[in-house]
Amino acid sequence: METLSFPRYNVAEIVTHVRNKILTGADGKNLSKSDLYPNPKPEVLHMIYLRALQMVYGTRLEHFYMMPVNTDVMYPHLMEGFLPVSNLFIYLNAFLPICRVNDFETADILYPKAKRTCRFLSGIINFIHFREACRETYMEFLWQYKSSLDKMQQLNAAHQEALTKLEKLDSVPAEEQAEFQQLSDEIQELQQLLNQDFRQKTTLLQERNAQKKAGLSEKAKHLNELKLSVVSLKEVQESLKTKIVDSPEKLKNYKEKMKDTVQKLKNSRQEVMEKYELYRDSVDGLPSCQLEVQLYQKKIQDLAENRDRLAGVLKESLNLEDQIESGESDLKKLKAEENSLRRLMNAKKEKLATMQFRINKKLEDVKQYKRAVIEDCNKVQEKRGAVYERITTINQEIQKTRSAVQQLRDTTDREKLRSQEMFLALKGALEKYHEGVQKAAQEGCAELEEKSAELKRRLSRLSP
Repeated sequence: METLSFPRYNVAEIVTHVRNKILTGADGKNLSKSDLYPNPKPEVLHMIYLRALQMVYGTRLEHFYMMPVNTDVMYPHLMEGFLPVSNLFIYLNAFLPICRVNDFETADILYPKAKRTCRFLSGIINFIHFREACRETYMEFLWQYKSSLDKMQQLNAAHQEALTKLEKLDSVPAEEQAEFQQLSDEIQELQQLLNQDFRQKTTLLQERNAQKKAGLSEKAKHLNELKLSVVSLKEVQESLKTKIVDSPEKLKNYKEKMKDTVQKLKNSRQEVMEKYELYRDSVDGLPSCQLEVQLYQKKIQDLAENRDRLAGVLKESLNLEDQIESGESDLKKLKAEENSLRRLMNAKKEKLATMQFRINKKLEDVKQYKRAVIEDCNKVQEKRGAVYERITTINQEIQKTRSAVQQLRDTTDREKLRSQEMFLALKGALEKYHEGVQKAAQEGCAELEEKSAELKRRLSRLSP
């Protein structure tokens, strides 16, 4: 028994714990170490054990002075002085094994020893601490149970109110049924009209988009053709640039040079014509002069042809430049139209996206609202199920406690009946015993009287 499940306290700790937990008032103040160590006083230990049993089991003082009913004693009046000690031993013999003390004896009450009493009191104090902790947890659980019952009642009331509200909301009064039906029909018609309008608008938008896409494709083709024409014109321009002087200053210089050459040629022509007129008369028959004149004429004709060609090339270059400028302006216009069409297309796409986003948002809001309603219903149902389960468990516990109480009542009634029967039997036996004692006393008195009378007679005979 040296390895126990409770701590060993010294005498000072035992005295403080006994004063604080077991003994109260003057008894606790008068308690000292000398009452427990080294020679413990039996009456102090009896008082401590009695108070501990009163705390744990609620036994009263008169229970320790009552004769046990389940024992048959011939002379119970002889045990009146020993009854408190025997009852205390019976109660302690049932209580101390709970405190993990299994070697308690009657000698520990009649002739206590210091070490054993310290161990017994340590076990009792440890059990009292454990009992208080368990009682606190039990009270917490009891308070939680009461609060949960109140909450359950509140939830039931709220649930009933919500059910009544739902019934009121779901049920349409007879006066408003016609209006409700009319409104529901109108809502359905409006929903159908909205769906039709939405479908028509979507089809119109799709057709417009298709037309705009076709116009854009045509314009893109036209743009490509114009680009090809611009490329071809650029190629022509580049080919002409090789023939024409690049810079306008060079062209002006070249023109001035050509004018000077033309003027020189005109002057030379005039001179030649003058010479020709001079020499025509003088040298008509000279073939060499004719040949030179013919050569000069050919040169003049070639120069005139070159001048005409230059003028035509200049006109063509000017026309090409005008065409290039007009093509570039057309390109700019087409690009501006393309940008405007792209902006319109982006705006339409943004509108379509916003419409689609609004529609999706509305659908999501409706779905979220449905989900929230379903989740609320599920939560209410779960709470209802949990409350119902709690109610069922509480009802089962109540039924168990009622059945246990009923069984205890039945057992107490049976024990009462048995105790009454045994009391009546003991009373009858006592009455018989008293009657027998009285008869025996009377008979003894009569015999004594008879013997005294005989002795007196004998004495009277013996006396002279």
